[in-house]
Amino acid sequence: MALAQAILTALIDDDLSGYELAKDFEISVGFFWNASHQQIYQELRKLSDKGWLNKREVTQRGKPNKIVYGITLAGREALSKWVLGPTKTQAAKDELLVKLYNLSPDNAGHLAAEVQARREEMMRRVYLYEKIRMRHYADPATLPTRRKGVYLALTAGIRQGEQFLAWCDEALELLATVEAEQARQQ
Repeated sequence: MALAQAILTALIDDDLSGYELAKDFEISVGFFWNASHQQIYQELRKLSDKGWLNKREVTQRGKPNKIVYGITLAGREALSKWVLGPTKTQAAKDELLVKLYNLSPDNAGHLAAEVQARREEMMRRVYLYEKIRMRHYADPATLPTRRKGVYLALTAGIRQGEQFLAWCDEALELLATVEAEQARQQ
């Protein structure tokens, strides 16, 4: 998926400024597609140049004017074409997993601490996803069609998080045996 499609998706329901989009992105599509504010602003310009977004200047009191972006018919058509196209699976890139290939008695404690930190981070994320699910998606059968899709993405995130937590528990247990072996040998 390209950042362009994530931005177009975020603009389906509302016109937003770059700042509003970046903030909204962090609590929606951004759960599954990361981008910096700078990347978002660059992509907004490109999408506008392609005619996939319109932009209008909004006057503000005591602040600089803001540019608000909205998806055009051409943008909706491009997004629809993308949705109907083949889906690419992205290979995982995770430094921690490469570090685990270098496990030794000397670094087992450090790697266990990294796994524990990841576990805590994932616990917070799964808690947030569950909170969102309970607040906004408690009865998925009654949701409008597009919101059902958001629900499915959210539950995929929850399930992946739960699976990752189980992996962390297994990893911590195994890393503890490496640390224990090292302690016995000293």
